[in-house]
Amino acid sequence: MSSMLRAIRRRILTPGLSNADLEVRGFHRKDGAAKELLETVGRSFLAGYAHAAEAPTPEAVESPLERLPRQFRGFAYEGAGMGFAVRDGLPFGRGGRTARFLDGPGRVHSYMIYVGAGWALARVPRFRWPKLELGDPLLRWLMLDGYGFHQAYFHTRRYVHDQYVEPDMPWPTNGADWYRRHVIDQGIGRAMWFVGGADPKVVADLFDSFAPARRPDLYAGAGLAATYAGGGDQAELRAFRSRAGAYLPNVAQGSAFAATARVEAGLVIEHTALATQVLCGMTPEQATRLCRETRPAPRAEVPEHPGIPSFEVWRQRIASAFTTDTELSA
Repeated sequence: MSSMLRAIRRRILTPGLSNADLEVRGFHRKDGAAKELLETVGRSFLAGYAHAAEAPTPEAVESPLERLPRQFRGFAYEGAGMGFAVRDGLPFGRGGRTARFLDGPGRVHSYMIYVGAGWALARVPRFRWPKLELGDPLLRWLMLDGYGFHQAYFHTRRYVHDQYVEPDMPWPTNGADWYRRHVIDQGIGRAMWFVGGADPKVVADLFDSFAPARRPDLYAGAGLAATYAGGGDQAELRAFRSRAGAYLPNVAQGSAFAATARVEAGLVIEHTALATQVLCGMTPEQATRLCRETRPAPRAEVPEHPGIPSFEVWRQRIASAFTTDTELSA
């Protein structure tokens, strides 16, 4: 395909940069610094998406993505994951690009690429979803996290303010039907860190309006966003930790996931250490070690807990390492 045709495809497929504007989205504005940070996250995601929309091969996006600032590079890989998944899912698309990206340039960004590919579930016809299947039966649940984020980010009134619950989500195939909504809520909680403008009081107030049964997953998602994306200083993170109360282990679990994603990709920044210290009482490396040590064996023939997905078993193991009286030193 010629470079001109690839550029046209990029222009057709890529959302406009205004989609990252907090005021356009109607999100809370805490202050100028938080607004600029969260909007830069969105613009970085869209940059990765655009590169994937235009790229002749998955390998071709590595160079432009690696030139982006370390703080925001992971979001670009997430956007590229969505871009390749959308191309895989388009009618008459041959598929396989996302898996190739995941096995190649994105191999150390697996968390972000699975989440990014989940955005595509909201953008391609359901009959094409089989084209979006990726290989890891554990991490595939992160695609529903990505779907939940997308819905809360782009359909905020329905999913956040009206607290809409997805009635049917026939994906992943052979998945636990009851658990799908939980992972979607994890993505919704992650998006609500953006909806609330990284203001812990606004975010916690939003969570308080949801049914108690949904709050553990919402808090876990926000803990991930507060750690990976940032936007809160030490005092604000402490305030969020205090508001979490009994849901602190869930916040810590999400924070540990975020730390692992940054450590494994070599993208740890100063905020990563601050957030994991406040929310987990650990360094990013210690949180990563916890995630690795508690990770279920891949493709176990006999489930450790029949009826409970291994992904949830993993999350529960991590959360159980924390209590509401976890000692912190930050």
